[in-house]
Formats: sequence, C-alpha cells, structure tokens
Amino acid sequence: MSKVHNYSAGPCILPQEVLKKASESVINFNNLNLSLLEISHRSKDFVEVMAKAQSLVKELLNVPDGYSILFLQGGASLGFLKVPYNYMKVNGKAAYLNTGTWANNAQKEAKGFGDVIEVASSKDKNYNYIPKGYTIPSDADYFHITTNNTIFGTQLKEIPSCSIPLIADMSSDIFSKKIDVSQFDMIYAGAQKNMGPAGTILYIVKDSALGKTGRTIPTMLDLQTHIKKESMFNTPPVFSIYVSMLTLQWLKDNGGVEWIEKRNNQKADLLYNEIDANPLFEGTANVADRSNMNATFVLKNESLADEFNNMWQAANISGIKGHRDVGGYRASMYNALPLESVQVLVDVMKAFAVKFG
Repeated sequence: MSKVHNYSAGPCILPQEVLKKASESVINFNNLNLSLLEISHRSKDFVEVMAKAQSLVKELLNVPDGYSILFLQGGASLGFLKVPYNYMKVNGKAAYLNTGTWANNAQKEAKGFGDVIEVASSKDKNYNYIPKGYTIPSDADYFHITTNNTIFGTQLKEIPSCSIPLIADMSSDIFSKKIDVSQFDMIYAGAQKNMGPAGTILYIVKDSALGKTGRTIPTMLDLQTHIKKESMFNTPPVFSIYVSMLTLQWLKDNGGVEWIEKRNNQKADLLYNEIDANPLFEGTANVADRSNMNATFVLKNESLADEFNNMWQAANISGIKGHRDVGGYRASMYNALPLESVQVLVDVMKAFAVKFG
C-alpha cells in the first residue's frame, strides 16, 4: 500500500505504532479477551490507563505540584464555556486576545458572564498576524489566549507576561514545544492535533485558582467536580484517552518534548524556506508569527490551481486544501508527521515551479 502523506488539520495524523496498538485494543485489551470499548471505566485496567495518561502529561510538560490533570469531554468548544464559569467572578471582567476563529469563539462565550475586554485583535487583516504592544487590564479576572491558530497559520512565539491569571487554549500546539506550565492558571487542549483522536480534552488546572467566582456552576461544568472525581465523575471517553496515553508514551520514548520541538522546527523551516524561495507561492501569515503547526500559503497565479492539485494528489499527499476563510493551502505539520512527508511536498512544489515557473 502506498504511503499517504497526511497533512490533515484535525483530526490529524497519529504514529503508526500507536494506531496498531490501539486497533488491537479494540479486539483484545490487556489479554482480557474483551475490547477496550467493553470494559468498565472503573475497572483496574482502565483506571491504570487514566493514571498513566495523567502521569505522562505531568512528566512531559514538567507540571509543578499544585496542578490537576483532567481528561474530559466536549472539546475546546465546551472549554470556552467552562473558562468563564470557573474563573470569571459574578459581575466580573475578563480579557481576551483575539487572534482567530477559535479565539473569537472563546471570547463570545464569555460575554454572557460579565464584561469582556478585547485587549487586541488581528481581525482587521484576516488574522494573519499576532497583535503586539497591547495592555492587559490588571483588574480583570483572567487573560485568555489561543497559542496557535489553525485556520490562519499563526502562533504565539512568546507567552505574554501578566499580573492576572493566564488561561490558554493550546489545542493545536500542546506537546509540540517546551512550555512553562507555572505561567498558567489553566491550560486546555483538544486531543485531536498532537495527542490522540477526537473525543477528549485535556485540562491542566492550578488547584488554588478555583472556587473564587462566587457563582453557582452547573455540576458538569465545574472543574472542581472533575478534580474530586479524578476525571471519573461520569463515563470518560475511554478510547480517546487510551490512544492519547499511547501517543504520549510514543513521545516520551522518542525523546520527549525537547526532541519533538527540534523536529517540528526542522519541518517548518523546510517548508517555509520553499514557500519563500518558490516564485509560484506566497505565505499568508506574517513571517514573524508563522505557525510551526499549520503553514498557510497560496498560489500567486490561481489559474494554475488544477495543475498543482493534480501534482500533489499524484504524490499521495492528503489534506492540504486551505480553510475557506483563507483559501489556498494549509499544511498541518503536527508531531506525528515525519520530516520525509514534508520533503515530498517540497519536492512537488519545486517540480511545479520548474514546469510552470
């Protein structure tokens, strides 16, 4: 079977060895002659999976003491709602940095809870840059950022320093590079980019930051509910958590976050160098803010689109069509995408320039 070079923006590519082991678990998990999908989430076998997944998160990200690790449901979109419920005080105020569709959606959810301050936005240029030089209000209950913007191909290269609680949606770049967890009161991230299949969302929560809003929080949306029950308040998404655990173990076995950050830099450098050098393409994101996860680019001559599409499809490349809000192409280079796949795309772009340049 020919190798497919999978640039899907999410759900995305996962390591082949992870997929193999995960598929085996669906038939016979832990030699129980039962499927992972059939066993109790409170059984010893799955409790061990949950504990290992949480332990790997702490180890790979050097999570300090005083933080809880949760694997829940609802995706980051439900996380947008959990943030103000758990961190905005009654009649309070929150600050948001608007850098893309998902950052904007998170901001919208908070508006029903109190005063929302948009400290800066890049919407004026279709989110093709990360705002700089803004002021974070010191009297806000928290400041919310989205570290990577999948649709528009931008990424925060530095985490802003602030005197109020900092909350980050890291759905599309968590585990792709080193971070200092102690900077954050809460990090949340959907699994389906660098961690596993869709179906679970990771929360890294500073325990001391909770319980200060003065509001009544619905039980399922209260992070303290899930901390007390160790992510087992209701039946968790067992398969997504198991595959996430396998993926985190794969990351650890290969050298951890430091190893993958170097590899991700290599992949991004290889592709962006070609985009900049190739006379037929141009990038859409501000150079200083380009994402290492999602490279967005367009043809300078759209009349050649069919020709380019035929070439990359013939090379078994999948998933590089751009989002409708940007157009062109989006090459998502998440952790499991090998450098060799990026080289295949670069070779196609070079050949395209030779033929049509």
